[in-house]
Amino acid sequence: RIVKVPIPEGVVLEAGGVCTMPNGNIAVSTRRGEVWIVENPASTKPHYRRFASGLHEILGLAVKNGELYCAQRGELTKLIDRNGDGEADRYETVYAWPISGHYHEYSFGPKLAADGSFWVTGNVSFGNSDWWSGKSIVPWRGWTMKISDDGRMEPFAAGMRSPCGIGTVDGEFFYGDNQGDWMGAGFITHVERGDFVGHPASLDWADRPESPVKIRKPLIYKQVDPRDAPNSKPEYIRDEPMTTIYELGHTTYPNQQIKAPAVWLPHGVLGVSTSEIITDDTKGAFGPFDGQVLVGDQGMSKIARVFLEKVNGEYQGASFDFRSGFRSGVLRMCWGTDNAMYVGGTNRGWGSTGKEPYGLERLIWTGQVPFEMKAVRAMPDGFEI
Repeated sequence: RIVKVPIPEGVVLEAGGVCTMPNGNIAVSTRRGEVWIVENPASTKPHYRRFASGLHEILGLAVKNGELYCAQRGELTKLIDRNGDGEADRYETVYAWPISGHYHEYSFGPKLAADGSFWVTGNVSFGNSDWWSGKSIVPWRGWTMKISDDGRMEPFAAGMRSPCGIGTVDGEFFYGDNQGDWMGAGFITHVERGDFVGHPASLDWADRPESPVKIRKPLIYKQVDPRDAPNSKPEYIRDEPMTTIYELGHTTYPNQQIKAPAVWLPHGVLGVSTSEIITDDTKGAFGPFDGQVLVGDQGMSKIARVFLEKVNGEYQGASFDFRSGFRSGVLRMCWGTDNAMYVGGTNRGWGSTGKEPYGLERLIWTGQVPFEMKAVRAMPDGFEI
């Protein structure tokens, strides 16, 4: 069941990030550049304490060694409370990346990697007359960056469009995208160093010496018309089918790495704008799907469930409807110390089926085991359900 976490009057909690602190408090970052600490979040009267402010559209939050890190538009920032008064008094740049000032240059993360470094992803920009066609105006837009504590950045993978959906599964990085140009539906993809995952705008920077990505934009445009000229607006070509890069596959680009999704999330059924990716690690306290992956969706205000299996080193699986009816667009999720899922929502400028402009909610297992397919596995002679 969904339980609304009360928010005090005057607190605009457009959640861009949520994470659980070691003491059980929930930290929430907002699109308005604030970080709030929610004390006793499971109570009927939680206490809200503003920890940081004045930041730039924080779309992710993580805790490491008891300290908070957030991704702003142009940097990964460490928030430090030096005098212990419950409010950050030092905002320390871990690493800053270029921004052009374009409105669509959102940055997402961080997520913690197994080696203690951070994953951050960068949104592409969109043009003027060709407004539907994503562009990488400055370096590392449309990329995953891996950033160390001491400020070293490694460009890790390319081909992202609007990579709000990020997370780790068994210590490995996964990402999901917002449906749009080059991305026909939502999905989750296992991302490894050097991968290209489908959107060509980021390849403007693939020739840089620090880039591990081998594929180049001309190879893609030779096979697929980019349709980014003003006279090829979507309304003019709506009835023409378009081949996706995933359909072309590895045979078109020999010895190039094109990573297809591990699992698709059918458009308009399991979502339209993939968000947080988390694993149920509650050991049954949240229900019978322990170890499976839960994926949020901002536009449809819902959560999908994903079963994954690894076959010959590659992930594949199946997706299922899990829970809908959230009050706002589901952007971020985390596990509380009470084994409930805390869901942060927002919809300003990003329409959602949940009509409230923002919210924080708890998702709690009722204790009733549902009659649902738990897993679907591919077998040599068919599928095992």
